[in-house]
Amino acid sequence: FCDESLRDTDWVEFANNLVAGREPVSKILELTAAITSFTRCYSKAELFEEAKGRKLLLVPVMTPGELVGSAHWAERGYFDVIDDPSLNGAVICPGPFAKFSATPLKTLGPAPTLGADQIEPHVATGHRPVASSPERALAGLKVLDMTWVYAGPLATRLLADFGATVVKVEAQVRPDASRGGGPQLGGGLGPEDSGQYAHFNAGKLGFSLDLSVAESRPVLQDLVRWADVLIESYTPGVMASWGCSYEELSAINPRLVMLSTCLMGQTGPMNTFAGFGNLAGAVTGFYELTGWADRSPAGPFLAYTDYVAPRFMLCSILAALDWRRQSGKGQFIDFSQAESSIHFMSPAVLEWTVAGRAVTRAGNADPQWAPHGVYPCSGDDEWVAIVCETDAQWWALHRVAAFPAELKGLSATDRLDRQAQLDQLLAAWTQNQTTAGVEGALVAAGVPVHGVQNSAACAADPQLLHRHHFRTVPHPVHGTSVVEGPRERLSRTPAHVARAGPMLGEHNSEVLSGLLGYNDDAITALVIAGALG
Repeated sequence: FCDESLRDTDWVEFANNLVAGREPVSKILELTAAITSFTRCYSKAELFEEAKGRKLLLVPVMTPGELVGSAHWAERGYFDVIDDPSLNGAVICPGPFAKFSATPLKTLGPAPTLGADQIEPHVATGHRPVASSPERALAGLKVLDMTWVYAGPLATRLLADFGATVVKVEAQVRPDASRGGGPQLGGGLGPEDSGQYAHFNAGKLGFSLDLSVAESRPVLQDLVRWADVLIESYTPGVMASWGCSYEELSAINPRLVMLSTCLMGQTGPMNTFAGFGNLAGAVTGFYELTGWADRSPAGPFLAYTDYVAPRFMLCSILAALDWRRQSGKGQFIDFSQAESSIHFMSPAVLEWTVAGRAVTRAGNADPQWAPHGVYPCSGDDEWVAIVCETDAQWWALHRVAAFPAELKGLSATDRLDRQAQLDQLLAAWTQNQTTAGVEGALVAAGVPVHGVQNSAACAADPQLLHRHHFRTVPHPVHGTSVVEGPRERLSRTPAHVARAGPMLGEHNSEVLSGLLGYNDDAITALVIAGALG
């Protein structure tokens, strides 16, 4: 399906060549056309089977029904079946977001009916204010971070923000792939020039260790003895091939909490499928829901599940540490990015399993509310999002936008039936106004509204600036770097972001001599053996 020119293009360097003007944008359109001609010859199941054998980054865009019927999640026993009388019997819904070896998550019962557990109101007796502590909430927690790219590093970044000592393990021969991602700090393309890496790994200690070298294994074992938590994101089976399965590591440190994260989980027919969160977003149904009904799936931006999963990872680790505090024992956590993220697909899953309705993409339309959309404003690519959830909001919008009088009395059902007309009226009103003008008028009237922000607008957003969301922190090469601050604000033990992500191996001496107590001779021997590269 490719001619020789397309086949022989340097696709590894294509993005850089495109930016530099050495390749035309038309080449992408040629490639897309060739791939489309190829994929149309096969079913998505056939393509996926071939891709698994060739280790290609290709997955089917699953519907909610296909998601529930997947053999992979059936083998892992993922979906829960709950007896819910209000829904006339058994309901299939997303199951445990992680598999705990010692304390498995229980299948929950149905949601309570309104007022079912009503009790007498409790009269508060007041409480004595507690002063802020100079200690952060996770001070003293020791974490061994063997993850890369987005999901794992974002989870351990949160631990570091709240005081944990996090040792980030990489190797010169296999650095974290996010080191090659933009934005480029100082315009460079080297391993220390990535704004992504600086953000994802802020506050961590950088330690280089080549686990393909035999002499590195005792160092890893000593780090396991030191650590409270180990989190890794290798393909299932890799840690065991190094003699580092949880059974082997827990023999060294019985209190170790180990979380292994990958796209599809440690077991099941798809367990060894290695890829990124954009692929997990497709195989878990998000792409089927995102886009327009008359077009191909658009998909949520980039690696969607990589942004969802870290919050579930954090909950899992803290829960296991709480149980260890009570029992004195660690445990293993099998964490699937896909399984945790499917919880954000719950409405679509339940529409299928309860009502038999296949939810699919519908642009910006909403099944309950209208108007509900994004509308053009004056200027270059300026837009505003507007929604009316109540009749009162519709009346306010009707007044501010000076819609025809006969439309004021439209009910919610009427507005849904006439949403195309309302969208046209709204667009005609907004397109001659600035985004700020529309925002100001509708906020004052009590109508939900916000401008569609690009990166520059987010960087200048007054609410984000008020909350100090963007932090300028020291960077080991570039002097300073901007990173995002923590989303959570604890009143007594606030987070602190001390520095950007470390250079590769920046803290080797601190880790080996300071944390592990190695002497100079032992460190020299590791250098000679190539274990620290």
